[in-house]
Amino acid sequence: MDGFMEIVAAIDSFKGSMTSVQAGKAAAKGIHKVDPEAKVHVRPLADGGEGTVEALVAGMNGMKQEIQVTGPLGTPVVCEYGVIESSKTAVIEMAGAAGITLVPDEKKNPLYTTTYGVGEVIKDAIGKGCRRFIIGIGGSATNDGGIGMLQALGFGFMNKNGQPVPFGARGLEELETITDTYVIPELKECEFRIACDVTNTLCGEQGASAVYGPQKGATPSMIMQMDKWLAYYAALAKEKFPKANAKQAGTGAAGGLGFAFLTFTNAVLESGIKIVLEETQLEEYIKDADLVVTGEGRLDRQTAMGKAPIGVAKLAKKYGKTVIAFAGSVERDARECNEHGIDAFFPVLRGITTLEEAMKNENAKRNLADTAEQVYRLWR
Repeated sequence: MDGFMEIVAAIDSFKGSMTSVQAGKAAAKGIHKVDPEAKVHVRPLADGGEGTVEALVAGMNGMKQEIQVTGPLGTPVVCEYGVIESSKTAVIEMAGAAGITLVPDEKKNPLYTTTYGVGEVIKDAIGKGCRRFIIGIGGSATNDGGIGMLQALGFGFMNKNGQPVPFGARGLEELETITDTYVIPELKECEFRIACDVTNTLCGEQGASAVYGPQKGATPSMIMQMDKWLAYYAALAKEKFPKANAKQAGTGAAGGLGFAFLTFTNAVLESGIKIVLEETQLEEYIKDADLVVTGEGRLDRQTAMGKAPIGVAKLAKKYGKTVIAFAGSVERDARECNEHGIDAFFPVLRGITTLEEAMKNENAKRNLADTAEQVYRLWR
């Protein structure tokens, strides 16, 4: 093979171990041991969930921002988000402001948890000049239909006495009128790409309350009540906001936050991996590559069902490229990945070890680099 090898490394984070960019750099290090001249393009990869802010900020010359906002329990939390100055884009993970991991088990109760902090983060980003938003809405602790977020942006959700309704799903129980008099004016200039990989509707058997309520602390009677309140909220919204459609797929995501975005803002719900691949322009890099390297912490059947590495593999196959994947661990059923564009995959563990040792950042990077080196020798 003559000339410089062009290689693209787009590897998802190994959760709790390596970020996406660290994993890509480790693979590049191994390749460079064999071929110092190879041009390895390390591109960030994420699926819209945890790690998306990290990956897009690192891969697109963004800046991390930190802001104190109202957490899901109404107490302050510090939320990290990203700003990509060149395109005036904010990258936000809903879970950073209203995530289930911010609520201790004994306090899980969707009647009280709010999305208010999510609205505060959006407002902060608007203040910094952002008009494009990429928002991952996985991992929520809430079932408030997104009214908390909307309240933070200036929408009014009032009870029969004209008072703002309280935080949480119980606010929906008192809801009588919705107003948009005091919405921050810049909101109408903003567009939102919402990373959403669930297709649940707002209400009903496949709705937000029934499907996701239990993991957020809802009892069966609570689920029935919340479902009824959400249906009333959707009907009320429709009177004033004609876009409201509680039956649209994804409206039930994040306890109804999907519905809030689609109804009250200029938003589209899309697959997280699709958004990330497009925003990072991965296809442009893959077109000219000789080899594509991907992977994630654990490869199994779930991966084959459309997780981030398969998104990369599909793009690569469009141009007939060879795709190699690395993983911390590989399940037997991972061979389904071979039918979805991954030509060969390799676990990076080099010996018998404890999980704790294997997950250490330095060890993981070294193991990935060493494995990439040997595999690249063979490929070359």
